[in-house]
Amino acid sequence: MRYRVRHTTTYDYAEKVDLASHMLHLTPRSLAWQRVEAASIEAHPMPARVTEGIDHFGNPVRWMFLDRPHDRFEVTVEAVVEVAFPPPPEPGATPPWEQVAEAAERGGPGAWQAAEFAFASPMAPADAGAGAYAAISFPPGRPVLAGLLDLTRRINAEFAFKPGETTLHTPISQVLAQRAGVCQDFTHLMLAGLRALGLPGRYVSGYLRTRPPPGREALRGADQSHAWVGGWMGPALGWVDLDPTNNLVVASEHVVLAWGRDYGDISPIRGVILGGGAHSVDVGVDLAPV
Repeated sequence: MRYRVRHTTTYDYAEKVDLASHMLHLTPRSLAWQRVEAASIEAHPMPARVTEGIDHFGNPVRWMFLDRPHDRFEVTVEAVVEVAFPPPPEPGATPPWEQVAEAAERGGPGAWQAAEFAFASPMAPADAGAGAYAAISFPPGRPVLAGLLDLTRRINAEFAFKPGETTLHTPISQVLAQRAGVCQDFTHLMLAGLRALGLPGRYVSGYLRTRPPPGREALRGADQSHAWVGGWMGPALGWVDLDPTNNLVVASEHVVLAWGRDYGDISPIRGVILGGGAHSVDVGVDLAPV
């Protein structure tokens, strides 16, 4: 599937910002199953300096430094991306989840890059409640993908999608208690549960196509950045992407921006400003097939 992406983020400040330095994770990631045909980023006001690079996780990253006073900062990304996620293996053909956890713990060839995603991170910490919740999907000997699919299904069925119920800083324990949140919360919950079992999981950010087929409801997470889980199935099978917000194995309706341990690693825009006072943020996303 081929998509055109347009993502605009606008910050309006109550007072002038004198200096600003921003880090952007807004360029779609090139992958074996995702070809980035074109990508551009425009910012207003124009930065005094722009640096491009690759972060620790292999994501494209851009740093912008602004040295002129401004009360608005707007960034627009436009890209054309072709997506063709590979189909997952049959769940019963995947190894028992305990073997996958043991492989991550041992590290070595085929596992060392996945192993770092088995550890707690600031926004997906070691939470006993999340571990107990996830453990229900992973009885002894269960094939790892069968467990991953079951956990994805349960989060979708048992948690309500309610924008405004949580913030960036809502702890996983509260999400568990209120059984409500948004895609970021469900992704962090699933990651914390997997990691409590020793299973690597990574936070994937990107976009979700939202045009529903006739007679069906639109996918949740429309018209904004989306988040989902990358689950590791062992050295031989690698990763599978799962969307607990919509109970999906990620296929042709998702576009990957970046991945990391949690949202904090790959926030679309983060930075430091001098001045500004109170501010508001507006985000608009268009993802359309071409």
